[in-house]
Amino acid sequence: MSEGDPEIHELSRTLGLVRIVEMDPAGRARLEYRAGMHMCHSGGVVQGGFVSGWIDAAMAHAAIAMGGPDVSPMTLELKVSYFAPARPGLVIAEGWVERRGRSTCFFEGRLLDESGKVLAKASSTLMLAQRDRVEQAAKAATQG
Repeated sequence: MSEGDPEIHELSRTLGLVRIVEMDPAGRARLEYRAGMHMCHSGGVVQGGFVSGWIDAAMAHAAIAMGGPDVSPMTLELKVSYFAPARPGLVIAEGWVERRGRSTCFFEGRLLDESGKVLAKASSTLMLAQRDRVEQAAKAATQG
């Protein structure tokens, strides 16, 4: 899957997804994003919300890889620690399951630059919801 593929969701496009490198059923995912100047504030530093979003998306992809396409991972808690500024260019987001429960799981993730330098790390509690229920609730909310 690459940036030009029609299968990529609009949210992924907004976040600058280049490609999904890995989705391992053991609960791991690796994604590449292109950080642009339009994502930066002063001095060419990527705004922290994008960094959080990239790692959160990697952890969600790891959950989908582990639980299958009928799973919709819902973030219950997200903690991000920033170590170095992300700059325009290619960044790599990784996510993996740390502990799996029946419906609640604990994930970790990190963001690296092209050279492999760790820019940020995160931990998250995810609820694995049934995709059809989430979509039905969203449809009901927008109709009424």
